[in-house]
Amino acid sequence: MGEVKTPRQWFLWSIALIYVCAFASIYVQIPGLYGDEGIVPVRLQMPKVQRPLLEQESLLCLGPSLGLAPQQTLELICLLGVALGLGAVLLEPLRDSLIYLCLQALYLSLYNVGGDFLQSEWDVLLLESGVLAVLVAPLGLLCRHSSYRYHDPVSFWLTRWLFFRLTFGTGVSKLASGDPAWYNLSALSHHLENQMSPTLLAWYVHQLPDWLLRLGAVVVLQSEIIVPLVTFFAPIRRLRLFGFYVQLFLQLCSILTGNCSLLNLLRITLSFSLLDDDHFNSDSNSGPKKKKGQEKKPRSSGQALVSYLTLLVELAVYLFILYCFITLLKIQINWEEKTLSSKTSFDQNGFNAFLEVFQELTIWIGVLSFTWEAVSAMLNCACTRGIASKLWSLLQWALITAAAAAVFALSVVPYTSMAGMSVSKVLPAVRDAYSAVERYQLVGAYGIQHRLISAEGRPEIILEGSYDGLTWTEMNPMYKPGDVNAVPPLVGPHQPRLEWLMWQAAQGGDDTSPWFTGLIQRLLQGKPEVVSLLQVDEAQYPFSQRPPALIKANLYNYHFTDPAKDKTHLQNWWRRQYKKEFFPIVNLDDPTLKKLLEESGLKEKSPVQPVSDMPVSQVLSLIRGHVKGFSGSFVLSALLATLASIFLIKAVFSWASGSRKPRPASADHKPKKPKEPSEMVEKSQAPAASNRGSKKDSNEKKDSDRSPRKRK
Repeated sequence: MGEVKTPRQWFLWSIALIYVCAFASIYVQIPGLYGDEGIVPVRLQMPKVQRPLLEQESLLCLGPSLGLAPQQTLELICLLGVALGLGAVLLEPLRDSLIYLCLQALYLSLYNVGGDFLQSEWDVLLLESGVLAVLVAPLGLLCRHSSYRYHDPVSFWLTRWLFFRLTFGTGVSKLASGDPAWYNLSALSHHLENQMSPTLLAWYVHQLPDWLLRLGAVVVLQSEIIVPLVTFFAPIRRLRLFGFYVQLFLQLCSILTGNCSLLNLLRITLSFSLLDDDHFNSDSNSGPKKKKGQEKKPRSSGQALVSYLTLLVELAVYLFILYCFITLLKIQINWEEKTLSSKTSFDQNGFNAFLEVFQELTIWIGVLSFTWEAVSAMLNCACTRGIASKLWSLLQWALITAAAAAVFALSVVPYTSMAGMSVSKVLPAVRDAYSAVERYQLVGAYGIQHRLISAEGRPEIILEGSYDGLTWTEMNPMYKPGDVNAVPPLVGPHQPRLEWLMWQAAQGGDDTSPWFTGLIQRLLQGKPEVVSLLQVDEAQYPFSQRPPALIKANLYNYHFTDPAKDKTHLQNWWRRQYKKEFFPIVNLDDPTLKKLLEESGLKEKSPVQPVSDMPVSQVLSLIRGHVKGFSGSFVLSALLATLASIFLIKAVFSWASGSRKPRPASADHKPKKPKEPSEMVEKSQAPAASNRGSKKDSNEKKDSDRSPRKRK
């Protein structure tokens, strides 16, 4: 693989931007989720016995020393993360290993105290990507003259291995879990309405013919299982580019139909590991620029043979992908009826047998690919000029390679924990090391939490409140389906944690979660911090003037409307059907609610601490006051628009300063300066002196020719 300077910079820049979005999204939701009046107050989770700083799992323990309450400590952590991330986005020198180490420590602190709200797959993926960013980024703040370019491919290879584990694990879990929707290829039709936050475009895609959606399911399985196997670690550059564009297309389709989540952004960021510097060079197809008058050298017979063999291998890979596409998934086209049918030609047992064979094979492919990158980097270090720089480069290479090998070995443990795989083949020492560092989230497991796609529709929890128990009014959230007439929302990179957990709970049917009990309690109390998680606009919340006396929760199955079948739902985006009661009718004095709060540890046992008058606390309160009343999607949109404006202004100034620079005059047409009188006198004397000197030299030459030695 060629040099990776540009993809590496894109990776570091993107990780910094994702950190900004993640910290800002959590910051907006802190009062409603973890505040003193929130669903799960973080102060109730603080340890009663203080432990040494190095044994703490979160930086939250530093709050008392700064005179901050637990909620404000969380806000300070998020604001520091946003500030460091913005610095790394805007300034290249700040894309440093120390900056990413701080970002990793800050986000890990939030993850360890976040509970259920921060246990999503994209949180684990961001933590592991942050660890890789620490290894990939240069250490330039402490050592300005760093020769990181020699071992960049070694550390950057880990991002490709992570991208492979993520993509391949996600595809494998769909079939290894035995999901019938993926075996009969109807999953895409159900996924469009079952995903976390479908968009308006998802409704239109859902109206496409059934055979086309089945074909889309085939494309998804091919892109996540077959394509990574044959392209991600291929030595042929064009195959890796093919894998990159396939995954980019898949993520763009996911963003258009299911909103832009942090998981999509992280997938696109990790896909940069399939690129190299030549891909970003405008003249990469024509090769290096040639000087004028320099002719193109003809290729030798050996080079031509290698080129032809490479082309044949490339065509064989494409034919293999096409063969899997048609044969293994039994695609049959009926030209007379103009229909297409498809289904898998294997069952779950057959797929598990395939997985047992390819589990160990993919690991060995990773070992060979990593060894190639490590040896190539070592040879580059050995070719460095100077003994001192050569030893320094080899020392850096040894440290980075050892760290990368350790991360690779640890990642094998969660990689083999996917459904259908066996972790028993991993060395016991590696399993013990993974258990020892598991709490630091150095590596993660992906694809093991696949949920079966229901063909009965999208389950949704609908909260209803009442004053008298006779008239019930729904409390619909902003970012998930509720009102059947409401247009599917645009969420953007904001991650609404409450809606995500309600979506998870509806799929699992669990009504005993501590967070759901806390949600019911705060809504009965009418806490504005929690109400703002559901609706920022008071006009959209039916109990903005007075909290409800009673609350219940029902479970409904939602489906996208079909204009061809639902003649009575032409104005609706959704149609729904009552399924069952999810949470019984309760009030604040209900013994059932009190018992659940007691069991969940949410019973108030200590009074809320007053806000400190420390300067840091006052600044945090001021910032919170400015953000209060805005939705998370609005805050992130404003933040990203500000960043885009800054980059636009920098581009305009760069273009303006470049256009003002005078063009350098060529050597043949240099402007002549007017000669001053003194210069003319000096130049008139100089030719005379030179003439006298030349005559003298010619006379000396004649004398030398007349010498006896010369005449001989």
